[in-house]
Amino acid sequence: MYDQFWFAVFPYVCLIIAIVGSAWRYANDRFSYSSLSSQFLESRQLFWGSVAWHYGLLGVLAVHFVGFLIPESILWWNTVPMRLYLMETTGFILALLTLMGLIMLIVRRMSKSRIRAVTSPMDMVLLTVLLVQVATGVWTAIFYRWGSSWYAAFAVPYLWSVLQFKPDVSLVNHLPTVVHIHILNAFLMVLLIPFTRLVHFLVVPIPYAWRPHQVVRWNRREDSPGPLEVEKT
Repeated sequence: MYDQFWFAVFPYVCLIIAIVGSAWRYANDRFSYSSLSSQFLESRQLFWGSVAWHYGLLGVLAVHFVGFLIPESILWWNTVPMRLYLMETTGFILALLTLMGLIMLIVRRMSKSRIRAVTSPMDMVLLTVLLVQVATGVWTAIFYRWGSSWYAAFAVPYLWSVLQFKPDVSLVNHLPTVVHIHILNAFLMVLLIPFTRLVHFLVVPIPYAWRPHQVVRWNRREDSPGPLEVEKT
């Protein structure tokens, strides 16, 4: 019953909430479809953390996506030991890069008072979920060898069975607990999309190619030692 709920029911609960919630947010507050950048409050630490986070994450997602689309090719690739080592090492390095970037972003958000002031409770929930996801992925890579092979052999068929509305829980029953957490946490991230900054992933930034640019100027009133003002044109 435990496995049936978490792996056969919970994924659909997350997907339904994500779809309905995203549609409702777009209909009622479409201008909030943004990552709500805090770059103007502090940019140096953001730059290094963001670069490591985004490049590492894109690499990890690319590896997962390729394995999801062509799992047979991944299993064939891994039949040669040297290619298997290359696959595992590359994935591990990308995961470490992602974890390093995320930790830098969390430290920045917690250590800068101006950024803490604009951090919402949902921001903290999202950062916690992201940290769990990346940490469990790194943990799996360290303590459970050849993850790319059993991802292609067990996790991918399970995910396809969910998409086909025929969830086969038996495919993930015998995977390690940390992998169970990794999978369920991924569904939880889907659920959080309409309630957090993750919603900006639903917007393709094509209009940015031709929209007028924004100039931000920082001015300080001569007659007042107060905070800086932002003038946008």
